[in-house]
Amino acid sequence: IEIAMNLGVDPRHSDQMVRGVVNLPNGTGRTVRVGVFAKGPKAEEAKKAGADVVGAEDLFEVVNKGTIDFDRCIATPDMMGLVGRLGKVLGPRGMMPNPKVGTVTMDVTAAVKAAKGGAVEFRVEKAGIIQAGVGKASFSEEQIAGNVRAFVDAVLKAKPQASKGAYVKKLSISSTMGPGLKLDLASVTTPA
Repeated sequence: IEIAMNLGVDPRHSDQMVRGVVNLPNGTGRTVRVGVFAKGPKAEEAKKAGADVVGAEDLFEVVNKGTIDFDRCIATPDMMGLVGRLGKVLGPRGMMPNPKVGTVTMDVTAAVKAAKGGAVEFRVEKAGIIQAGVGKASFSEEQIAGNVRAFVDAVLKAKPQASKGAYVKKLSISSTMGPGLKLDLASVTTPA
């Protein structure tokens, strides 16, 4: 089940960029494979936390050849010099670690657990649209509603100060490739 939000922002202006991470209360229903760039004790810590792929220069070589065996990428700050050189490989797939979304961190345990537990990254696309998966068709209505509320709240909190006029123009949910159902914003926002 996916959500699409049409926002009244122009992402071409850097002060109107909307991005962030939200931990969905009921997870995404997908098994997420996590890759971690770390050395020494931090690499051990990542393995203990349940990371699927852990490495430093060795992992760099593998990924640089185009073999990416993970869905989310986390790195410790000291590894960013190395990981930065993978921009051409990780960037287009939206996997580049970024301190703003908590994927460049010394606390690899928390980052791996968040990624595994249903953390969803979002960023606005060129047309001002944000899309993300918020669950599976097998989820109950309550689970999907809870995830949708959490996602919408996170996007509303990420509203840039430079945004003028209506922030959320349209909101819809759909099954993957299915028809979209329009939602009323008031029905999914948690009253403040």
